[in-house]
Amino acid sequence: MNSSETSACVFCNIVSGRIPAVFLLKDDDIVAFKDVHPVAPIHALVIPRRHVAGVGEVALDDTMLLGRIIAGARTVAAELGLSEAGYRLVINEGAGAGQSVLHLHCHVIGGRPLSWPPG
Repeated sequence: MNSSETSACVFCNIVSGRIPAVFLLKDDDIVAFKDVHPVAPIHALVIPRRHVAGVGEVALDDTMLLGRIIAGARTVAAELGLSEAGYRLVINEGAGAGQSVLHLHCHVIGGRPLSWPPG
């Protein structure tokens, strides 16, 4: 991805600080922040700092990054008080699955009963 495409990515702009966000977690690999369009009382996003458009772009070298995203989601869920009641992690891939921002992200959703199947 070239720099103009990265600068157009809303999540890259959040990572860089050009767009403000309520951060819940930051480290060298990932950041987590509150979703501005929550679908539940608690809704956060965990994203890699490095631009990866989605699961379809994940390379074998990215297995550690994926682990950091999931571990970060667990940490955020615990800090938001979701561990005991439960929570859902969601990663959408492509427009047909509901991915609206082409930057890999994991939703942490909870704070109310969640039905199954989703969608």
